[in-house]
Amino acid sequence: MTHNSIFASLLIMKEKKMSTLKRASRLFSFLKPHKLEFSIGLIFLLLSTLTSLIFPALMGNLVDAANESVVNNINQIALWLLLLFALQAVFSYFRIVIFVNVTEKTLAVLRQQTYAHLIMLPMPFLSKKRVGELNSRIAADIALLQETFTTDIAEFIRQVLIIIGGIIFLSVTSVKLTLFMLALVPVMMLAAVFFGRYIKRFSKEVQQKVAESNTIIEETLQGIANVKAFTNEFFEINRYKEKTNQVKNIAQKGGRYRGAFASFIIFCLFGSIVAVIWFGVLMINSGQLSIGQLFTFVLYSVFIGSSVGGMADIYSKLQKAIGSTEHLLDILEEEKEVIGNNTNLNNEIKEGEIHFQNLSFSYPSRPNITVIDHLSFIIKKGQFIAIVGPSGAGKTTIASLLLGFYKIEKGQLVIDNNDINDYDLHHLRQQIALVPQDVILFGGSIKENIAYGNLQASDKEIEQAAINANAYDFINEFPEKMDTLVGERGIQLSGGQRQRIAIARALLKNPKILIMDEATSALDSESEKLVQQAMGRLMIGRTTIVIAHRLSTIKKADCILVIDKGRIVEQGNHHELEKKQGLYNHLSQLQFNP
Repeated sequence: MTHNSIFASLLIMKEKKMSTLKRASRLFSFLKPHKLEFSIGLIFLLLSTLTSLIFPALMGNLVDAANESVVNNINQIALWLLLLFALQAVFSYFRIVIFVNVTEKTLAVLRQQTYAHLIMLPMPFLSKKRVGELNSRIAADIALLQETFTTDIAEFIRQVLIIIGGIIFLSVTSVKLTLFMLALVPVMMLAAVFFGRYIKRFSKEVQQKVAESNTIIEETLQGIANVKAFTNEFFEINRYKEKTNQVKNIAQKGGRYRGAFASFIIFCLFGSIVAVIWFGVLMINSGQLSIGQLFTFVLYSVFIGSSVGGMADIYSKLQKAIGSTEHLLDILEEEKEVIGNNTNLNNEIKEGEIHFQNLSFSYPSRPNITVIDHLSFIIKKGQFIAIVGPSGAGKTTIASLLLGFYKIEKGQLVIDNNDINDYDLHHLRQQIALVPQDVILFGGSIKENIAYGNLQASDKEIEQAAINANAYDFINEFPEKMDTLVGERGIQLSGGQRQRIAIARALLKNPKILIMDEATSALDSESEKLVQQAMGRLMIGRTTIVIAHRLSTIKKADCILVIDKGRIVEQGNHHELEKKQGLYNHLSQLQFNP
């Protein structure tokens, strides 16, 4: 390797390190609202450090006073020491309390803003991330910053002040002995830089593996019924065991570096103290130093040595915190959806007419696969349009594009003669309701889940929505009625009950455009009948798109679009399409004449 290439590599490493530190420093912007309180904490930190630095000087005076045998001097110095300890106790108390208060306020805002930023991110980002990993970013990574803001930063500043202040006090005591001691320090500092680099790398890897292991727990518990049904308990246990073993192995390797570093520092620390005492004794014999001064010097040397040694652990913790913040900053630096900034029109959907104009689309994660291919069709105000086709044909993608989950690459999607990009996303989605196949309810009460469609709705409106959704009767069968808890993801309710809650929620939203994505595909006949009745009420006076596998649910559709490979291959009503020997007829034969 040439000198130029070595220099270039070092320069790149330096730039990368500076970039990492610059990114991490962004987190300190969250401290700005509390900078006055933080500054007061720093003042108490400075005062407590100063009292620590005065202690060795007084102890040296006490030793010299003993040689002079003057009792008054001994008592006076002892009283000063007691006063010093009392002041240090007071300063330390306020320092800790203030830093804890500032930290908790800062982390609360950081958690809130990270969560708020996360749920404002676009679907392309969220769809490629796993829930457990994102949860770990908010929980584990921010928790790691708690110790950093509360203790590590303050301790780092304290140790730096002790080292600088100690050297100043040492110089006052004996310049010659100070220079001798300082000659031993650079070795330890170089070791701190060397080991710190490796410790940071291992800490970052540990955080990543912990996030991955948390993802396994999240996914396993969410799909616990599938795990047990397929008897894969031992597979999941082994999968988690393998991941946590990876965490253990990386952490142990990092621990060996930390242990080696700590051992090296301890050896250097005690070796330095022995060397200082040896050199100091020689100076006493030559009359250049008193016993009290040597005692003071040794205490300062211990203070400085322990601070340098402690810097190793603090430095590794700070490196670990910086490593963990990189993942957190990756989220905070992702571009959010633009909501509330579009004033091109009043954002109200009046008619609900939809026009797909030669639209093509590929998912960002699979750019080479065309999901929607030059699609064109019109849905008039109040029409009931059904979309059918084989799995992977692009049916659900049409719903996602209408909700603005993804940016349109080619072609145009027009609602009421306005391009969908002209609508503010928040107002657009407020006027579109989605009833999905897999209804996910929140873990609160039935009432809370219905009210999610309109948070300002009255109890009477919520009750009426439940009646219209054919949900009111089964709700009243529960002892707690509307206050019945639905459990995690609505697990306490049956599939048909969850669907009717979802329809009640959509009714309460009172949308202009309604999208139902295979809402009855997983229901028994009785539940399907009740859901279809509720769907019929929900569809009145609204532009409706029904994505269906069960063709029995769409016989009354004004128009059925048969989609295959992102293109419309057939269209017409149920009777027209049944007469053709096409894809719809084939699907119909499979369902009605198996």
